[in-house]
Amino acid sequence: MTPLFDRLVVGTLPLVPRALVKRVASRYVAGETLDDALATVRALAAEGAMATLDILGESVTREEQTEATRDQYLRAIDAIASSGLDANVSVKPTAVGLAIDPTLALRNCTDICARAASHGMFVRLDMEDSPYTESTLRLALELKATFPAVGVAIQAYLKRSLHDLDRLIAARMNVRFCKGIYVEPRTIAWKEHATVNDSFGALVEKHLSAGCYASIATHDEACVQRALATIDRLSLGPDRYEFQMLLGVDPVLRRSLLDAGHRLRVYVPFGGDWYAYSTRRLKENPSIARHVIRATLGLGPAA
Repeated sequence: MTPLFDRLVVGTLPLVPRALVKRVASRYVAGETLDDALATVRALAAEGAMATLDILGESVTREEQTEATRDQYLRAIDAIASSGLDANVSVKPTAVGLAIDPTLALRNCTDICARAASHGMFVRLDMEDSPYTESTLRLALELKATFPAVGVAIQAYLKRSLHDLDRLIAARMNVRFCKGIYVEPRTIAWKEHATVNDSFGALVEKHLSAGCYASIATHDEACVQRALATIDRLSLGPDRYEFQMLLGVDPVLRRSLLDAGHRLRVYVPFGGDWYAYSTRRLKENPSIARHVIRATLGLGPAA
C-alpha cells in the first residue's frame, strides 16, 4: 500500500455507500447503544481483556450537547458498575465543552469523575488535536488534584510530549501513550515513522522508570517489543502497566499479549456518531484504511 492508495481512499470515501461504511465500521465500533457496548465488553472479558468505553462525538458547539454527553457517561458508568465488568471510560474533552469554554468542560468532567469515584472507577481524558493539547493537560491535572483515579493520553508524535511528561510524572498520572492520529504540521510533530517510534519508546521508558503506571497503546510490534524490553529491564510486575489496543485491530497481537500474561485493555467506541467517527479517522490518517481493508479480506495487519 502506498500514499497514492491512501489518497485514493480519501478521494473516494464520499462515494462509498453509508451501509457499506457501517458494515466495515462494525468491526471497529461496538454499535450505537450502551447495550451494544456492554455486549462487546463481555465478549472481551471472556478473552481476558479489560475495556474502556468511549462515547462517540467531539468538537460539539452547544452547551446542551455537552450536557447530553455528560449524562450518557453517567449512565455508562452506572451500567459498568452494575455489570461487574472490568471496564472504565474515556472522555474526549471537546465532547464535554473544552472547545466552548474550559470551565464548562471542567464542570462536566467533575460530574463524570465524581460518579466514577463513587464506584471506584477510573476516568481517562483522551488527547485530541494540537489546539487542545495544553488545555487538556491542564484539565487533567486539575481533575487529578481532586480525583486520584484520573488519567490522560499523550501523543508520541508531538515534539512537546517529552517535556509535557514531566508535569504528569510529578502528579503521578496514569498516562496512555499513543502515537497520535491527527494531521499536524512538521513544526510541532515528528513525521518519520522511526522517529515517532523512538519518541514512543522514550516516553514509555521515562514514565515507567519514574515509577508511574503506563498504558501502552499501540498495534506496532516494534513499539510493543521495545516496551516489553523496558518492562523486563526494570523488572516490573503486571500491576505496573497495561497494553491497550483499538477494538477490531490486530486480534492476533492482542491474543499473544494476553497469553503472555500482560494486562490488556481494548478501547471500545460506540454511539450514534459512528459514521462521522469512521470517515473522520480515515480522512485524518488514511493509512488506517490498510488495517480495515486487510482485515476485511482476512489478511494480517498492514505493515
